[in-house]
Amino acid sequence: MTFDALKPEVNNIITNKDLSVNARLTKVCELLQENIAYYDWVGFYFKNGDKEELKLDAYAGEPTDHTIIPFGKGICGQVAVSNANFVVPDVKAQDNYIACSIFVKAEIVIPLFVNGENIGQIDIDSHTADPFSKEDEEFLEFVNEKVASIL
Repeated sequence: MTFDALKPEVNNIITNKDLSVNARLTKVCELLQENIAYYDWVGFYFKNGDKEELKLDAYAGEPTDHTIIPFGKGICGQVAVSNANFVVPDVKAQDNYIACSIFVKAEIVIPLFVNGENIGQIDIDSHTADPFSKEDEEFLEFVNEKVASIL
């Protein structure tokens, strides 16, 4: 399914007020993981209260031990500090990478802003080397904008 075809699906999930916010986030993760061949793990991390760490909220894919990530650690922790998209074509080339699975070859993390504040992020792991493009970044920014509207 193309990104353009997925956008209305994301919107339908986000605007479904019959579901809790967490259920909607989980459904978005599942939609992306099931419909984009190289999205092998999709999750949302959010700032954990007043702590300088991220906490895993909703996800689709294999369970992970990395439910708490300190700011600055790994790709997700770096995005929490930098407030910028981070595309990693080859995770083995990153010194500050936290391995979630031996199968992960690439990662993309896009910060999620509410009222200008970075409150979390969407994190995608891929078992495919260097799969992410500018279109992935733009699509995931769209997803985060929709998600921000319900937080």
